[in-house]
Amino acid sequence: MNWSMGPSSSDFSLHSNANRGKLLVEDQSIVILDFGAQYSQLIARRIRELKVFTAVLPCTASLEEIKSYHPVGIILSGGPSSVYDPDAPPADERVLSQGVPVLGICYGLQFIVHKLGGKVRPAPKREYGHAEVNVAGKSRLFHGLPPTLSVWMSHGDEALELPLGFREVARTSNALAAIEDEARGIWAVQFHPEVHHTKHGTGLLRNFAFDICGARGDWTPQHFIDDTIRQVKRTVGDKGMAICGLSGGVDSAVAAVLVHRAMGERLTCVFVNNGVLRKNEFQKVQASLRDKLGLNVVAVDAGERFLKKLAGVTDPEQKRKIIGNEFIYVFDEEAHRIEQKIGKVEWLVQGTLYPDVIESRSVRGPSQTIKTHHNVGGLPDKMKLKLIEPLKDLFKDEARRIGREMEMPEEIIQRQPFPGPGLAVRILGEVTPERIAMLQEADDIVVNEVRRAGLYTQIWQSFAVLLPVMSVGVMGDQRTYAYTCAVRAVHSEDGMTADWTPLPYDVLKMISSRIVNEVRGINRVVYDITSKPPGTIEWE
Repeated sequence: MNWSMGPSSSDFSLHSNANRGKLLVEDQSIVILDFGAQYSQLIARRIRELKVFTAVLPCTASLEEIKSYHPVGIILSGGPSSVYDPDAPPADERVLSQGVPVLGICYGLQFIVHKLGGKVRPAPKREYGHAEVNVAGKSRLFHGLPPTLSVWMSHGDEALELPLGFREVARTSNALAAIEDEARGIWAVQFHPEVHHTKHGTGLLRNFAFDICGARGDWTPQHFIDDTIRQVKRTVGDKGMAICGLSGGVDSAVAAVLVHRAMGERLTCVFVNNGVLRKNEFQKVQASLRDKLGLNVVAVDAGERFLKKLAGVTDPEQKRKIIGNEFIYVFDEEAHRIEQKIGKVEWLVQGTLYPDVIESRSVRGPSQTIKTHHNVGGLPDKMKLKLIEPLKDLFKDEARRIGREMEMPEEIIQRQPFPGPGLAVRILGEVTPERIAMLQEADDIVVNEVRRAGLYTQIWQSFAVLLPVMSVGVMGDQRTYAYTCAVRAVHSEDGMTADWTPLPYDVLKMISSRIVNEVRGINRVVYDITSKPPGTIEWE
């Protein structure tokens, strides 16, 4: 099985970030030091696909912490900074002299050159996007790969002078592309082998993991499940009580089933109607979670209170934070009610995934915030419950693999992602009951027609967006002036990048026809053909 797994099977984050749960120690790993690249976790993902355990740590991690993971190799990630910036991300340069193989990627290469006595300079010609790399001579890192590689570049600086002992291994027509010092066990590339745009990038990482580091490649989904269950038991104790915030989606359902295996009836799942769910979602999800997963589910209809908080709000970040805060207040209240019946509740379980984290805040390295996710950066500064986020270092497809390993129903596993803030981030502008009702109907048409066409499980996400754009139309010989609806369908592997999906014309035609005929208030339908990047999957 082609298995990829999150770097930390037991890395639970308390909301204060001051007391993070300790990782269960594996007897070998590859440690990735994050210097702030948006796609640092993709490096871990590629290594995990080789069934090698990985741990992503901030570049500021102490040497002691790095050693505690028993690394057989260390990877230095890319990053947006220059090594000469006053606030360039620091790292303990002793990682370069521990006798453990090191691979630098992009900024990691420049860090190595700078710290070991070479020189880095702004490149006369910056390289972004596709480039051709020519490999010169033999190198274990490039063993078995073609002499010319198509790679993905993204750098503004370049290595001008190499440290003593290093040699150039590959270059583009513009700049140096790879270096090595075999004696010191250090390799580095200026391009990004972790992205799909780099052909043979996985082969390069395989050479590093197996041929150079000697990793075994025996990490499995069951490892993750067993380790997580053990860590939950260790974290909450024999009598600890927890609630789990359920959304009805894959992430929270998998997290709930996983933690339920550790805690049993001491876990109570709370499904909250925040007023911006899909059509009939509140009723359907309750039945599904109770009947098919056997979870103890408490349903809370809090739609009115959420909508009061959202009244008049148009800023996307504010919407997300309002919803994140209000969720926590509801969970706190439900925890209090549960305490009155069965005992004190200290923990909140969430199905947070890695893309939520990396877009919301930098918890590993200095990566930039793209947007706040309600269950990450949208949380209040002070909350009574401590967080357990067992999937926080996983991608969506990895969470699905965990669910399948636990034999969860496919109809739950295959659900397309739905944002925690719900339709609030698909209604551009103010969220009102009228707009919610319109979007619920339009969205229901999109989902049903995609299902009818047999495309639902082939598409990462398909949904409708209500735009604050009014346009003139004509219906029944009468002038209309109504809203515009955008249809969005994307294909993605992990939510970090996405391509728009070319839905068949007959499907688009049916969607458009049904929306303008069946949904009062909408008279125009457009199709979003933007990929991520430059856009995000959701509009807000």
